[in-house]
Formats: sequence, C-alpha cells, structure tokens
Amino acid sequence: MRVLPLSEYTHRTGRLNLASRLPDCFVRPDLGPKMYNAYGSALYPSKGTTNLHLDISDAVNVMMYVGIPKDGNHEEHIKEAYRAIDEANCDILTRRRVREKNELPGALWHIYTARDADKIRDLLNKVAIERGARLEPHHDPIHDQSWYLDGHLRERLYTEYGVEGYTIVQCLGDSVFIPAGAPHQVRNLHNCIKVAEDFVSPENVSHCFHMTQEFRELSDTHSNHEDKLQIKNIIYHAIKDSLSVLNLEVAKTGSEEKNAKTTDLNNGEPPDNKPAVVNN
Repeated sequence: MRVLPLSEYTHRTGRLNLASRLPDCFVRPDLGPKMYNAYGSALYPSKGTTNLHLDISDAVNVMMYVGIPKDGNHEEHIKEAYRAIDEANCDILTRRRVREKNELPGALWHIYTARDADKIRDLLNKVAIERGARLEPHHDPIHDQSWYLDGHLRERLYTEYGVEGYTIVQCLGDSVFIPAGAPHQVRNLHNCIKVAEDFVSPENVSHCFHMTQEFRELSDTHSNHEDKLQIKNIIYHAIKDSLSVLNLEVAKTGSEEKNAKTTDLNNGEPPDNKPAVVNN
C-alpha cells in the first residue's frame, strides 16, 4: 500500500480520494486491496481472463508476479504471447520493450472511454441477435460480464462505430489505472498475480453516480444491483468538508482584514484593548 503510485488518490487516507471523507460512524465500502490470481491463456486468443465490464469506482491494478507454465511447451507460450501483443495493435515502444528488454508480459488490457459504453452495448446486442440469442429485460451485456472482445469484435467495433480503445501490456511491477465507468477487459498472457485497490477521484465522481443509477435498473438478483460504494454519502460528506474549509478560510480572511483596519485607526499601532477613560 505504501508504494502505490499517486498516493493522494490511491491511499485510503489520500486527500483526493473522496472515499476517505466518510466519517468513522459509517461502515466504509470495501475498496481493497483485492488479489486476482489466474493462469495464462496465450494459447487461446478468443478467451479472456476477465470479460468486458466496468467498475463503479476508479482502480489501480499492480502486477505482482508473472510466470510461464513449466508443464507445457515453454517456447510456444512465449511465441503466442508475442503474437497476441502484435495482433492487438500495441505501439512500437511496447513491442520493443517486451522483446528487446526481455520484460515478461503478464496481461493484455483493452480499456475504452466511458462515453463509448453505449456504442459497445449496441454492438454486443446486435451480435447476440445475429447468433440467435434473446435479449433479456433488466440485463446489460457489459454489466453481465458475458463477453470478451476478441480481434474480430474489436475490428467490428472500430469499423461500424468508430470506437477504438487503449491497448496496454502490463509487465511485472506495472500499475494500470482504470477510470470509473470505463469498459475494460483483461487477458492474461502468462500466469499472473495482480493486486487492485479502488478509490474515488473527484474527476470521475460523476461517472460513479451515473453507474449507481444504471445498476438500479438491473434485476434484483444481479450482483451489481446494490450500491455498495455509498456514492451519495461520499459526495455529501466531501462537499460538506469542502464548504467547512472554505468557511474557515473566509472567516480567517475577514478577521485579518478587521485587524488591519483597527491598526490603521490607531495610527499604525495595534489596539491596547484597554477601556477608554472619559473625564466629565
């Protein structure tokens, strides 16, 4: 926890982590740390480790361990991991990093902006209908976490909707920041252990509130139906604390101005606070 980057956001007591504004009398939301362990799937390009979904809060994800299976074809795993990185249209610096610097790639991330979530939903619903599926009410293709966007679906998303996400290769020791409301998916190229910590940033608190409204539309049995973040309480107490700080500053400034005026009336000398004597 001490070495998490951007500590003012990611630490539980960080000044820019609005979740820290909840009073002690509240049962605080479980923001982590959370550990994710999964085998690599470099040999299965259409399968994801974590399907496409979005979170109600911001998160930082740290890669703690990367390992290649020793009970199979070692060279084949490495070869397929490089192929996955190339086919994901990663930038040239990333491809050079994993090859020339011999850094072991752990996970392949695809992160999309929050404003593209509805376009992604439209594509997934369209594909589901094409495959003969029935769209159930009060369900959501992203919140249900039932899809992984493979190369073919990512190509359709770009061709038909003009949506292109950010492709990130996470190596050992790397931290990945996922904004609240941003659809994302993960595919472990090798065996990975990752640790994540959630936080609520002022920049994305509006997305947190919007996600809460979306979750209310899901079925009562859905895992995301309940507002576990208590975002309304967080917003209320963050605003209350901000107003308290501003009021104290205004009072302090007013007191300094009053003292300055009193000093001027006494010809530059501070008042002696003694009662005046009046002779009749």
